Amino acid sequence: MCHNEKYCHEDITNDMWEKIDAVIQTHKQTPGAVITVLRECQDIVNYLPTQLIDYIADGMNLPSSEVFGVASFYSLFSLKPKGRHTVKICTGTACYVKGIREVLSRIEGEFDLCEGETSENRRFSLQGVRCLGACGLAPVMVVGEDTHGDVKPEKVVQILDKYK
Repeated sequence: MCHNEKYCHEDITNDMWEKIDAVIQTHKQTPGAVITVLRECQDIVNYLPTQLIDYIADGMNLPSSEVFGVASFYSLFSLKPKGRHTVKICTGTACYVKGIREVLSRIEGEFDLCEGETSENRRFSLQGVRCLGACGLAPVMVVGEDTHGDVKPEKVVQILDKYK
């Protein structure tokens, strides 16, 4: 049974809808709170599907286009499902020179995952980033909060297999 048929979404459970209702109720009278509500709701669901954006807009008495505009403008928000683990691959000069493209190719091939996408099983989201600020450890990959330096194509699968 869905919380509200108009807003049903397979990724949002009734328990999540209750938490979302509490977030909206807490902030609905606060002018300019849409960013806060979007952030807190994204923390609950892990991303912002269209149905959730429409639900937030209705709950806060705002046009859906305004809420969607905020959600799509800020890089903090994701309109697509994210993986349980975000893998950031540094594509900066030092990492590039030391072979990060081969590491990236190995990840893409092994996990059937392209840069900028989330794996079908939502285990990983793969991001290329310009710099991770660890050039001395090049090539560098960050998984969640864990930094991995001197990453080699032949070792990257072993590293990622530790993240279920």
